[in-house]
Amino acid sequence: MNAFVMGIDFGSTTAKTVILDLDGGIVASNVAHMGAVSGQGVVASVADALSDAGLTQADMVRTVSTGYGRRMLDIAEKNYTEITCHARGAVAMVPEARLVIDIGGQDSKVIAVDANGLVVQFAMNDRCAAGTGKFLEVLARAMEIELDAMGGVALEAEQELKISSMCATFAETEVISLLAEGHGKPDVLAAVHASIANRTLGLVSRVGKVGPVAMTGGVARNPAAVHHIEKVLGMPLLLPERPQIAGALGAALLALDDYRASLGRSARPENDDDLESRIGIPGSCAPACKGNPAAAAAAAQSTH
Repeated sequence: MNAFVMGIDFGSTTAKTVILDLDGGIVASNVAHMGAVSGQGVVASVADALSDAGLTQADMVRTVSTGYGRRMLDIAEKNYTEITCHARGAVAMVPEARLVIDIGGQDSKVIAVDANGLVVQFAMNDRCAAGTGKFLEVLARAMEIELDAMGGVALEAEQELKISSMCATFAETEVISLLAEGHGKPDVLAAVHASIANRTLGLVSRVGKVGPVAMTGGVARNPAAVHHIEKVLGMPLLLPERPQIAGALGAALLALDDYRASLGRSARPENDDDLESRIGIPGSCAPACKGNPAAAAAAAQSTH
């Protein structure tokens, strides 16, 4: 009988699914864009991944979930925090990475990792859109530009401007004011991306700047974000081919570990519910979903 494992990253704005064979090879992966913590988005992502692989859920011997909605999935036997899964997945894609910067839809994470993809330290801004994909989305609407076009236009900037507020609401007001003063969109967009880079640098400083550095998450596909983060770090970023699936890949690898442990072939992955308190970095946190789907949805939708 052919057997496979599945990892699902139930994110705040996208759902990601990765299916692995028992040798750890990726059989299928899928990224589904959706509304905030959408169960329909997860169903679509899982269904499309299974369809691409020519498999059914019955072929999955283990399923592990992560992300904001990780406790809301009945098909997952286990779930792990984003920190654990993103670290594991990032190192699987970029083995030399010792620091992972992940900027997703609603949060930013900086994770120091070892050669096995295990978490050493981390810092995270949560329950605030500052410096995240949501931050870019809000400002794209304010500037009447497509989200996917922002990065390319920002790289055309000729003047250095500054966005002083990292709150999405107040930054939107600043952006509108700068445009009203006659500044061009490229210059204003460059300021937006520079503010994200500075916010990211603050998280890096809490963990410690080590290299090489990998960047994952949807914002890793934005060339201006990559450029400005590289500029403030003073070092290049290593970019996986599919940066958005890092969390789902990590979850799938943990599912594979757990299945192998059931066969007596490896140690069972450690439960990481107490990861944040065990590491003990002041201010570090993970999404506040402790078995309460309503709390997960509220956390994912909160911005300021």
